Amino acid sequence: MAETAPTTLGDLAHEVRSKNAGPFWVTMELFMRDADGYRIAADETFLNEGTVARLYGLDEADVRMFRIPSLNVVKISFPRPVSQASLRDRDVHSGQHHVPLALLPVPAT
Repeated sequence: MAETAPTTLGDLAHEVRSKNAGPFWVTMELFMRDADGYRIAADETFLNEGTVARLYGLDEADVRMFRIPSLNVVKISFPRPVSQASLRDRDVHSGQHHVPLALLPVPAT
């Protein structure tokens, strides 16, 4: 019998995206499909500053999270690893930063 892959935040979301928030910050947004998905994404025991810090190799104190229940959105911001368009910048628009977040498995219900 084949095992099924775990459900991820990306599976529950309408869209998960990342973008620049100026030359020194990245913002990621989880647009959840419904209130049930939002409850999972907004659950501070599951997705919190520590979780994001571990996913992205950040200091937990640098992560900012905003939960917007009226829109079923969770927004996350953190400093870019290098400034935008600097010599070591490999993602000028921060368009790929959302992938680890989208692939994060959600707790089994």
